[in-house]
Amino acid sequence: MISEYKKAIEKLLARNDLSCRQFFRKHGYTLELAYCELLDDNLEEAYKLFEFVKDNDIRAHWGMFMISLIRGDVKEYPSYFELRNFLEIDLNILINYFKGNYVENIIRYADFMFTINPEVHKFIGRVLYNNRLKDNAMFFLNRAKDYFYNDPELHYLLAYIYYQDKDYANVQTALDNCLYILPDYYPAVSMKRKLLNKI
Repeated sequence: MISEYKKAIEKLLARNDLSCRQFFRKHGYTLELAYCELLDDNLEEAYKLFEFVKDNDIRAHWGMFMISLIRGDVKEYPSYFELRNFLEIDLNILINYFKGNYVENIIRYADFMFTINPEVHKFIGRVLYNNRLKDNAMFFLNRAKDYFYNDPELHYLLAYIYYQDKDYANVQTALDNCLYILPDYYPAVSMKRKLLNKI
């Protein structure tokens, strides 16, 4: 049963394949079934399923909030940890399922979500960059810098992007910013060593 569940989850997460819906329904995986309904544009049914299990699953509460963002009618409020644990993952799933309108509706609330978790702009920027939406990603990463400058991971992420672009002057600046905030941040220390060979 576990391996069947893993296969069904793999289909849901990675393959743009909702054929796993029957497995989830048959075996009582309500949360996973709610995601299938969401990805099939059945928002009302997805919301009901999330609501049914919200007391037993923090991700279901997050799902309800996400649907309220998609609808543009915020009725739920997420926790700091819901944003940290689920925002990036679910944006990635929505992008994989070509739900650009859902993604746009969610990220319109970035400034609001920032008031709950100050890393939100970074999460959004990272997932957009990882999905080859670099210009959009840089908008959110630079906004993250404006709002939550003292995040060493953010400066390292910017350094990484500049490094991929061979923009070594900006790599240096981003690394200096990172190491000023956290002098022993190992990924930045390591990249700085690599950078010495490039300049």
